[in-house]
Amino acid sequence: MRRGAEQTRAAVARLPAPPGPFRAGFWRSPIRGPWLTSVFGLVLLAGIPLLFVTGALSYAAYNPGLGPLNDQTPDKGLLGFYLFDWPTRPVWLYRLNQGVHVTLGIALVPVLLAKLWSVIPKLFEWPPVRSAAHALERLSLLMLVGGAVFEFVTGILNIQLHYVFPGSFYTLHFYGAWVFIAAFAVHVALRFGRLVRALRSRPFLRELRTGLAGTRPEPADADGLVAPAPAAPTIARRGALALVGGGSLALIAVTAGQSIGGRLRSTALLAPHNREPGSGPNGFQVNKTAAAVGITAAMVGADWRLELHAEGAGPVRVFTRDELLALPQRSAALPIACVEGWSTPDQDWSGLRLADLAALAGLPGAGSVLVESVQPPGPYTSVLLRGNQIRDPLSLLALRVNGADLSLDHGFPARIIVPANPGVNNTKWVHRLTFRT
Repeated sequence: MRRGAEQTRAAVARLPAPPGPFRAGFWRSPIRGPWLTSVFGLVLLAGIPLLFVTGALSYAAYNPGLGPLNDQTPDKGLLGFYLFDWPTRPVWLYRLNQGVHVTLGIALVPVLLAKLWSVIPKLFEWPPVRSAAHALERLSLLMLVGGAVFEFVTGILNIQLHYVFPGSFYTLHFYGAWVFIAAFAVHVALRFGRLVRALRSRPFLRELRTGLAGTRPEPADADGLVAPAPAAPTIARRGALALVGGGSLALIAVTAGQSIGGRLRSTALLAPHNREPGSGPNGFQVNKTAAAVGITAAMVGADWRLELHAEGAGPVRVFTRDELLALPQRSAALPIACVEGWSTPDQDWSGLRLADLAALAGLPGAGSVLVESVQPPGPYTSVLLRGNQIRDPLSLLALRVNGADLSLDHGFPARIIVPANPGVNNTKWVHRLTFRT
C-alpha cells in the first residue's frame, strides 16, 4: 500500500503543469524572493497582532453578552473567554481603540497586497497537492490568505457603511478574525526561522542603497519564490519598499483625521461623506439620519412618553419630555466614537443621569438596563447597558446638546450617551428603559 501511494505521488508529480501561472517560468520578477517577502512579513508580524487585539477589545466594548438582542458569542462561549465589563473611563478609551484599529487596518492594506504579490508563485504550486502533509499545508495557506482577505474586505466595507454582508458584520468579522489569527499563528510558528534567516541574508541598509542598476535576483530558494528565469529589473527592492511604505503613509494621512477630529477631519478623504446634518449646535456627524431608519416627527411628537420599568413589573413611571426637563439636569462633555473609526469632538450633553433614573424606577443598584428605541424593529432598536455604565455620573439620558434641543437626526426627544461607549450603543429616540437586577 505504501509503495502504491509513492507511485501515485510520483505519477502526479510527472503531470505537466497547465499553461499560465502554474508554470514556474510565468513568474519573472527579479526582486521577488525570501528577503523581500520577509520584510513585508515582519511588518505584518508587528501590525496584525495589534490589529487583532484592538478588534477583540472593540467586540468587548460592543457588549456581546446581550442574549437575543444583539450579536454575541453565546454564553460568552469558548471564544468569549476574555470578555469583561467595558470600562467607562477614560472617556476617550473606545475612541482611541477604534481609531487605532481602523487606521492601522487601512495602513496595512498595501503591505498585505505586497506580501501576497511576493508569495503568489507559492499559491500556484504544481502539483497542487503532493501528499497528506502538503495538503494540510495548502489548507492552512488557504485559511491564512482567505482569512486575511475576508477580514480586510469586510472591515473596509463596514468603514464605508456599505452593508452587503450575508448576516451581521459583527458576527462575521469576529469569527473570521479568530480563524485568521489561528492560521496566522500557525504560519508564524512554521516560518519564523526562515524569516529570520532571510532577513539576515541581505543587510537592510545595503538594499536601501542599491539602485536599479545594481539589483540582482536572490539565490534560488526551496520555496520557489525566486524566478528561475528572471526578467530585467524595472524597479529596485528599495523602490518596491518605498512604494508600499508611501502607500501606507498616504492611507494614514487620508484616514486618521476621522478619528482625531477637529480640523484634521477635513483630511479624512476615505471617511464616509455627507454625514453632518447642517451647522449649529447639532451640526456634528451621524451615521444614520432619522429618515434613513424610518423615524418621523409624528413618532416622537406630543404623544411621546418615556417609560421607566423595573424588571418583572409593569410601567413604574411615565414622563413627558417637559416633565423630564423639569427634573434636575446634569451635563457631560463626551465624544461619539463609532465602530467604523470616526468620532466627533466632545459635545456638551445635558439630561438625566442613568443612575438617577434607576433610582426613580426603584432599582438604585441596577445591574443592567435595557434601552429601547421607537425605531422600527431592527438590529439596533434594543441595547443592554451594564451596571458600571449606569453608575458612571457622566452616563446620561440626554435631552439637549450644546445648549439646544436634540435634533431629530441626533435622537430627539431623548438619547443615551455613555462615556467610552461605542456609538452604536448610544441609542437614539429612546422611549423605554427597563432596569434589571
